[in-house]
Amino acid sequence: MIDNLSYAPEDAGSPPSLFPDYRSTVLRSPRFAPIRIPQTLTETTGPGECWGQLMGESLADLTIQHKAPPQGQRIVVSGRVLDENGRPVPNTVMEIWQANAAGRYIHSKDQWDAPIDPNFTGAGRVITDSEGRYRYVTIRPGAYPWGNHKNAWRPAHIHLSLLGPAFATRLVTQLYFPDDPLIEIDPIANAVPMPYRQRMVCRFDIGTTVPNWALGYQFDVVLKGRNQTPFEEQGHDH
Repeated sequence: MIDNLSYAPEDAGSPPSLFPDYRSTVLRSPRFAPIRIPQTLTETTGPGECWGQLMGESLADLTIQHKAPPQGQRIVVSGRVLDENGRPVPNTVMEIWQANAAGRYIHSKDQWDAPIDPNFTGAGRVITDSEGRYRYVTIRPGAYPWGNHKNAWRPAHIHLSLLGPAFATRLVTQLYFPDDPLIEIDPIANAVPMPYRQRMVCRFDIGTTVPNWALGYQFDVVLKGRNQTPFEEQGHDH
């Protein structure tokens, strides 16, 4: 169980609330300085080791949730959740959501001209083990257009939401893939300056690649400290 986590202030590696190139932040970023509200037991405690009992069985394989396998390249993503000292953080819930191989979400607001895969919902969930390790199977998502600016395309990415001891400790980030040229021109990714941006890019790993079945990628999440993974402001939904 993670005890008494406090919200970390923004630093150079965290995206700002206002990043004009990401147009929607202009409308939704705060206009006044934040007010610090002391945390109570409601914010700092929760199910801890009982997440599995509360949320049900793990949904660690996004490719077997329907009658047939989804379209696309099967991948395995694994890694560890660590604290600022490199120690494993067990019993951390990691929620996963993503577009399908064509870059489309199963969502009423996603109406661009790409096929919906009836065998892929794009949602999963894992809980880290005693060594902070996690692993899930999915398909590599596709890029998709969005209305931020002319000819805007989001790079392939997977949304990750991590829950600590309570729902109020939720942290959200995005996993990108190496050698994707869209990362360099994407306003959301570029809200995180270099070299911190590279902490959101997974790495190909032949050691966890499953022969004749799936490519393997490694992605560690560091919750705090000098090697912290950049996390989003609440409400970033693209």
